[in-house]
Amino acid sequence: MRPDDRRDADEGDVRRFNELSVDACVERLLACCSSPTWARQVATARPYVDAHDLLDRADQILTELTETDLDDALAGHPRIGDRPDNASSAREQSGVAGADPSVLAELEEFNAAYEQRFGHVYLVFANGRPADELLGILKKRIDNDAETERRVMRAELAKINRSRLIRMLATHDTDEGASA
Repeated sequence: MRPDDRRDADEGDVRRFNELSVDACVERLLACCSSPTWARQVATARPYVDAHDLLDRADQILTELTETDLDDALAGHPRIGDRPDNASSAREQSGVAGADPSVLAELEEFNAAYEQRFGHVYLVFANGRPADELLGILKKRIDNDAETERRVMRAELAKINRSRLIRMLATHDTDEGASA
C-alpha cells in the first residue's frame, strides 16, 4: 500500500473478501472498476494476505489490461461535471456540485474536445476536488500526445480503483448480502 492510502482495511475485511464466492467477489469488484477482465482476475488471484497485497495485485492487473479492457473500465465513469450515475462517482465528484455555471460550461466544452482528441472520457482522480481545479488539469492534459495521455489515464484509474477498493473493504461491502 502506498503512503497516500491513509485508510487501511483490517485483517477481517480482507478475510471476508477472500471468503466471497467468485461471482459475488466479481460483482463487488465491478463496482470499483467496470472492466470485467480486471474484476475477474482480481477475484481469482485470491486469497490476499492483507489490503496491501490486494491493492498491489489490483495495480499489477491494471497495468496488464489490453486497450479494450481499459475502454471497458472507462465506460464505467461519467464525464467530470455530468450527473454521476453511481454512488462512487457522485462521492468522487462532490467537489463539482454547485460549481459556477461558467466553469461547468467550460468543463463541458473541454470534455468534448478531449473526447474528440483521445476517443475516451477524461478520467481524473477527482476525490472531491473543485470543478475549477479539475478543469485546469483537463486543460493541461488535452495537449498530451496519445501515448502520454493513455499512461496518465491508466495512473488515474489506478488511484480511483485503489480508493474504491479501500472503501469497499472498510465499509464491509464484502458481505455476501451487501449491494455493490
